[in-house]
Amino acid sequence: MKVYKFGGASVKSAEGVRNLKYIIEDQSELFIIISAMGKTTNALENVLDLFYKGDKQGAADAITQIEGYHATIMDDLFGAGVVPAPVAELFAALRQTVAEGVPASREWECWYDALVSYGELISTRIISEYLNSQGVTNRWIDMRRTFVTDGNFKYANVDLIATKRLLDKAVNEATESIYIGQGFIGATHTGETTTLGREGSDYSAAVVASVMGAESLAIWKDVIGVLNADPKIFDDAQYIPELTYLDAIELAYSGAQIIHPKTIKPLQNSDIPLYVRPFGDKFAPGTVIKNVIDRPVEIPIRILKRKQVVMSIQPNDFSFVLEERLAKIFTILEDYNIKVNLIETSAIKMSLCVDNSRHLPRVIEEFNRYGFTVAHNEGMELLTIRGYTEELLDRYIRKGEVMVQRSQTLLRIVRPEGSEL
Repeated sequence: MKVYKFGGASVKSAEGVRNLKYIIEDQSELFIIISAMGKTTNALENVLDLFYKGDKQGAADAITQIEGYHATIMDDLFGAGVVPAPVAELFAALRQTVAEGVPASREWECWYDALVSYGELISTRIISEYLNSQGVTNRWIDMRRTFVTDGNFKYANVDLIATKRLLDKAVNEATESIYIGQGFIGATHTGETTTLGREGSDYSAAVVASVMGAESLAIWKDVIGVLNADPKIFDDAQYIPELTYLDAIELAYSGAQIIHPKTIKPLQNSDIPLYVRPFGDKFAPGTVIKNVIDRPVEIPIRILKRKQVVMSIQPNDFSFVLEERLAKIFTILEDYNIKVNLIETSAIKMSLCVDNSRHLPRVIEEFNRYGFTVAHNEGMELLTIRGYTEELLDRYIRKGEVMVQRSQTLLRIVRPEGSEL
């Protein structure tokens, strides 16, 4: 079996769905993981915000806009006004959830998973129905019934043993040889819907590949493969034909958007190669990520991560932060799922570069409650250069940078967003 994963940008239009069919129509023994179409996840996050504020009419109107976007795609695929029954049922269930739900009855993260997960459910139903209508017989699989997770809503962890048992059962019961499932979503042992973190569809695909013993995983994207920089930011980006698992993990951790940080581990554990392939050319080789490569990467890799916050944390009693308070600092950050990207310490102060989060005010309140003074600056970005050169040092390091860390092969700079590149 092979596993293919298609992201939202690939299936954002009827043309994209038809191209997906072209890529997979000559395949068998294939498990396909698909994300929500286009910017649907963002649109559903807006529905959630309106719902949680008590504006149910506004949330219903936002759902109407989402429905209209998908209707345009379905009109093109199936004919004007045709909505497959399973898709209509999902939109009806989403509307009912918003109409009858009581925000205060559950935590925000629980509602996030319950509502935002509809993006993947709807996209996979549309694509499954279209493929069946075109003679590409497939089995739609509800990953909420096969991906078993813990109750860490919005950042759930997968129970691999329970998931393998259920996935094996779902595949063995099917008469089809092509299976379509949702990325990003699962459910707890008690059936509550969970999500795996933004961009978690890559991780979903890796888990499927690992537990099913797939021969490979291919992630189809709108680039020729992995590049040494984001071509939308850096106009001199270069193609990289091969990476090791370790290379990929380091790039993902630094903020590279090409691969989700959790994706590599299940593949490495099972020694399954990962191909990053261009959606626009199914015959192009793309980039392969595997345990051993023929030639190491010899060009600098640049990663720019925006929406960063620098937090400076100091104990009010001037105690030594590393010796006495380190555990408390990181416990608070973990409690609110705050990702730390860079650390700088002195005797009594710790500076952290972290991803911005809606929980940031609550995190600062927690620090204050436990005897810390916190100063923070939003609107930062983190530039990471792996394999930097003297030319890049001269180009990027300037006076007044907020934070700079440099090792033999790695340069990391925190600075205000929008700084010259």
